[in-house]
Order: sequence, then C-alpha cells, then structure tokens
Amino acid sequence: MPAQPFVDKLNEQIAHEYGAHQQYVAIAVWFDAQTLPRLASFFYAQALEERGHAMMMVQYLLDQGVDPVIPGIEAPKNGFADIVEPVQLALDQEKRVTQQINALAGSAREHGDYAGEQFMQWFIKEQVEEVSSMNDLLTVVERSRANPMLAEDWLAREKSAGEGGDPTAPTPAGG
Repeated sequence: MPAQPFVDKLNEQIAHEYGAHQQYVAIAVWFDAQTLPRLASFFYAQALEERGHAMMMVQYLLDQGVDPVIPGIEAPKNGFADIVEPVQLALDQEKRVTQQINALAGSAREHGDYAGEQFMQWFIKEQVEEVSSMNDLLTVVERSRANPMLAEDWLAREKSAGEGGDPTAPTPAGG
C-alpha cells in the first residue's frame, strides 16, 4: 500500500499535469491563430504529453489499489503579447513541475514508499528533458521575436516528427 502523504501529493500532481495540458492547448491554439503551425504543433504535442503524464499517474494509483482523484482545474492563460511570452510561460511551468516531481519523490522516500519513489524516477528524467527542450525553444523565439518564421524554420529542422515514444515510460490509464 502506498504511503498516504505520497498518494495525496500524487493526486495533486494529476491536477498539475491536467493544468499543464490545458495551458499547452491554449498556447497551441494561440500559435495556430497566429498562423505559426510548427509552434502550434509543438505545443499540441506537448499538451498530449502532459495529459499522458496525468494518465500514467492515474494508472499507477489504480495499480496500487488507490482511487485516483480527477480534479477540476483553473482556466489557462489564452492571450499573449508576442511569440516569447507563451514559451516563457511554458518554461516557468516546466521548472515548477520539476520542483513538484522532486517533492513527490522526496515524499515517497521520506515515508518509505519505495515503489512510489521508483515510479517517480522516470518523471525526474523526463523533467530534465522538458526543461532543456523549453530552454532551447525560448532561446530561439527570443532571437526570432521580430521574425517568427525563423522559429518555425528551426522547429522544422530540429524537432521533426518521428521521435518515438520512450519504452521505459509508465503505462498510462486507458493505454
């Protein structure tokens, strides 16, 4: 049985992951409205990834015999001044999620929930990649502020489709 403090924090994290999903959808829609399809596509994919993270957490709780709590979430920010603002928001969000994930792993360790601690290891690795990716994108959009098509070109070159899924990722609920 998982430690209750870890379960409580994991249920909170499910809310954070769904909130990140919604924020990334809002960012993607904004980029779509700006006719920046590569940036939109990048954030639509990020949104699905965040939803997937929430579903992995749901499945973990189900596997542990615990009822997950599917939360309501706050509305995301929908309007932005330029192409930099939404990417900065995304980077800030990824940094915040990294702190949350680290706190989750710490809670599991503190309460002797070794299965929970092991489960969180994949998310720790994932957050390193997420922060790095968003840092890179922020650098590119800052340089491309006056000409967003440069960011579109960079995404076409550097973030082309075809990256496969991570075979070490936890199984999401429903997947």
